Amino acid sequence: MSVVDLVRAATVLPDAWSSRPLGKVGTACVKVLRMDALPVEEETHGTAEVLLVLDGRLELTVKGVEVSVGPGEMYLVEAGARHAVRPGGHGTLVIVEVPEG
Repeated sequence: MSVVDLVRAATVLPDAWSSRPLGKVGTACVKVLRMDALPVEEETHGTAEVLLVLDGRLELTVKGVEVSVGPGEMYLVEAGARHAVRPGGHGTLVIVEVPEG
């Protein structure tokens, strides 16, 4: 695989919050997406996921607690944790997750 410009890969996506798989490490999938200021409804997953902010800011509510993740920071969402994106997030996000099932 060649070098991937993550910010560019997110910029060319047709819609914000639509992710693009970049590759796999074992069973984990590495995806990139472009965030916008709109919220995303609450969700849960059967497996943990890593959220890594490359630039901008990710505003989350995790198990009822507000969390702000800035550039160069990551947040580990535990399996089964209810989480939602609050308004105001923007920038480039990398997600590492193991698909359920």
